[in-house]
Parts: sequence; structure tokens; C-alpha cells
Amino acid sequence: MDSSEHGPSVSSTGVASGGNLPPGLTEEEAEEMQVELTKVDDEIQTLRQVLVAKERHAAELKRRLGISPISEIKQNLTKGWHEVQCSNAYMRTSQTLGDLNRRVTTSNVYKRTQETLSQAGQMTSAAFSSMGSAIRNQFGEMRNSPSFKTFEDKVENMKYKVMGQSNEETDRSHTSNNAPF
Repeated sequence: MDSSEHGPSVSSTGVASGGNLPPGLTEEEAEEMQVELTKVDDEIQTLRQVLVAKERHAAELKRRLGISPISEIKQNLTKGWHEVQCSNAYMRTSQTLGDLNRRVTTSNVYKRTQETLSQAGQMTSAAFSSMGSAIRNQFGEMRNSPSFKTFEDKVENMKYKVMGQSNEETDRSHTSNNAPF
């Protein structure tokens, strides 16, 4: 059996012989291109190996410098956010929102709403202040009432009974200290 019976033969460089070449390409040109392709593939493989070695070296340097993956992510996010802020889309959006904010805050509806809320806040503050004063006055009046005085005396007497003081000490403490406790 001859090799032409099994289909086209392939040369050692991988070029098909037997008429399967692209139109306008001679066998010598195809073989030259195949040799060049092999060289380029070898260079790509070499570059991949160099890249892997450089990545390992960079990782070792980062480790020795104390640069962690988290700090790298943080740095990348900061850089990315800065790039977003410098982008035309962000600048236009920021400008549009600024213009919208100015239009809203200068509108009559916004001003009336702001005034109404300010007045409501002032009225609420005044109401709480006056309520606090009223409660304080009520406690003052209650403390000076005869009922509270009677209650205060009973609590004071019970304190002395529980603590076991003698009548002499009680009499002395009554004259020297009018505090309930």
C-alpha cells in the first residue's frame, strides 16, 4: 500500500500535502509558515513560564513587604472608585443631580415645607419645655404638701427603727439634719 491510498500525507512540520493547501499558497510557503507557527508557539510557552515565575516572585515580594491580599483588594477598590469618579458618566450624573438639588431647594414648595417643619419643631420644643416645667412644679408642690410631709416622717421613723438607733441618737439627728434619709 502506498501512502496516497490513505489520504493526504502530512510532512514533519504538519503541513498537509496532496493538494489540500489553501489557494494561492505553495508547499514551501506553507512549510515556512508552519515553522514560524512552531516558533511562535514555543515563544508563547516560554512567555507563559516566565510570567508564572514573575508572578511567584511578585507574590514573594508582597509577602515579605507585608502586603496582604485584603490590602490589595482595598487598594484596587480605592483605585476603581477614583476611576469611576473621574469618568464622564459620573461627572455628568453628578452635575445633573446638583442641578436638580438646586432647583428643588430653591422652589417655593420646598421653602414652604421647610418653614412648616421648622415651625412644627419649635412648637414641639416649646411644648416639651412647658410640660417639663409643669411636671417639675407639680413635684415641688407635692413635696411641700402635708400628705408628703407625713409620708416623709413615717419613712424617716421606719429608717431609724430598722437601723436600730436609740431615741437619743434619733433626737440628735433630727435637730442636726432635716433630710429624710
